[in-house]
Amino acid sequence: MKLIVGLGNPGTKYQATKHNIGFMTVDEICAQQGCAFNKEQNEAVIAEFFIGTEKTLLVKPQTFMNDSGRSIRPLMDYYHIDLEDLLVIYDDMDLEVGAIRLRAKGSAGGHNGIKSLIAHLGTQEFNRLRIGIDRPRVNQTVVTHVLSTFPRSEHELVLGSIKKAADAALFWAQGNTFENTMNQYNRKGG
Repeated sequence: MKLIVGLGNPGTKYQATKHNIGFMTVDEICAQQGCAFNKEQNEAVIAEFFIGTEKTLLVKPQTFMNDSGRSIRPLMDYYHIDLEDLLVIYDDMDLEVGAIRLRAKGSAGGHNGIKSLIAHLGTQEFNRLRIGIDRPRVNQTVVTHVLSTFPRSEHELVLGSIKKAADAALFWAQGNTFENTMNQYNRKGG
């Protein structure tokens, strides 16, 4: 069983914000797979689908970004999911809009959702898929930046990055190793 987690904040107030690009990506995967977020468990909404005989769970924690690990750790324990079968999708200010990057481990890099996951999982070694949201403008705080929506001029780039991220997550869920997934999707330009 695979667990694909999109990080974000619950509620319509945050729905289209940069910080919710993880939620947007698991929504895209769900739409492609024809499933629905119709289950609630451990402070998360869950959708499930099968690729062959392998079940994949899509998860959107409802604990707010900064406490994401509180929801994910109990789900992993309940479903007996190993760390190598976890993929976390989230926003990254160090990547330009339109870019995605996969990593098998690393620090939180200042991302509070990842800090929470590291604290609850007890390790930095879990698969991540980062989606670029770029840096704040001059005189804009980080909080204001991540909780704002994308400008209309970036709309196509954002949709492209969500599609690429969904494709990468599905490629991995189909049984490809994370190393092969990184090799396939971390190519220059994207």
